Amino acid sequence: MGFREHAARVRRILGIVLAVLLLGGVAAVLVTGGDKDTGTATKTVRGVIGSEKAEFFADPQVVKALAAKGFTVGTETSGSWDMEERPLDGYDFVFPSSKGPADELRAKAQAASKDRALPAPLRPFYSPLVVVAHSAAAQILAGNGLATLGPRGTSGTLKMDAYLAAARADRTWQQLKGSAGHTELSGTLFITSTDPVASSSGALYLAAASYVADGGRVAGDKAAVTRTAPLLRKLVQVQGAQQSGSDAPFRDFVSGVGNPLVLVYESQVASQLLAGRPMGDLVVLYPDTTVNSDHTLVPLTENGRALGELLSTDPELRRLAVRHGFRPQGAASEFTAATDGHTAYLNQTLTGVRQAPVPTSKVLHEMALRARDQGDTA
Repeated sequence: MGFREHAARVRRILGIVLAVLLLGGVAAVLVTGGDKDTGTATKTVRGVIGSEKAEFFADPQVVKALAAKGFTVGTETSGSWDMEERPLDGYDFVFPSSKGPADELRAKAQAASKDRALPAPLRPFYSPLVVVAHSAAAQILAGNGLATLGPRGTSGTLKMDAYLAAARADRTWQQLKGSAGHTELSGTLFITSTDPVASSSGALYLAAASYVADGGRVAGDKAAVTRTAPLLRKLVQVQGAQQSGSDAPFRDFVSGVGNPLVLVYESQVASQLLAGRPMGDLVVLYPDTTVNSDHTLVPLTENGRALGELLSTDPELRRLAVRHGFRPQGAASEFTAATDGHTAYLNQTLTGVRQAPVPTSKVLHEMALRARDQGDTA
């Protein structure tokens, strides 16, 4: 065999060996998952969440803390009541903003699972509903007996009875003393809320308004809904088009566009404060009768249940939930300690705030439909 033939044969052998080594390397990447710095995550779970929790799950520190416990979490956002319309196949959990839609989602999932019993829902954290106002609007409300303000003027209380009376009378900003010169305050006085048919916060707003308007009675049937339906219709229809999630209205408010009064979760305000973001002329008004939104995780699989328990009990994840403004269930001191420097805006102990009972999900849904003129008017 000549030199050229021998060299060609050696090159062919080396080529085969190299190919085998390359294939082995690819196989090794596939088996190990490639980059060794991906953490210890071994379970990939998918879920649908309310938009107000999107920043929490996207936080790199939350991602890292979950990975350290063996989880990679993928999420999609939806209005809490809109979640009912989604097929649940392929998801490990759904995480609406309150118990009502969570009950409906669990019933739907249980019916689809046939004989397999689903794990119980978990409520890792909660947040009361508040109204954010621009400073001029808050001052005018206070000057007309619709609100009271603290000494710094950055927080206070919205008087629900007085506000609902103004809504019944279709009062405008121009009719309120002190509004002259505030061209940004014009038209009918109202609070922007989310679509109550699609979103939990909008429906809970109606629950609180109904409770106050009906003399402190929680709506228990269609007759009770009928008593307050005209007022609830006014509260909703004066707004025109509504968003299906609470994140967009809050972002609009912070950026200086939209209505001067917006219903949001306290967690959205607390998150801004704890992140050190500028608050501008934002004022937090706690309705004297409000509703706590219990963020309720509905497990659809065992991995979903394990995630819910982790969010409820893991100290690092609880700390991060507080950093995003949520109040951990059964641990008021954790929220109080973290927000100690922000009492000019936050009512840490909810002093002077009454919690309205929430109707059953069936009654709440009927209330929302009637407010939108989509329900039974008989």
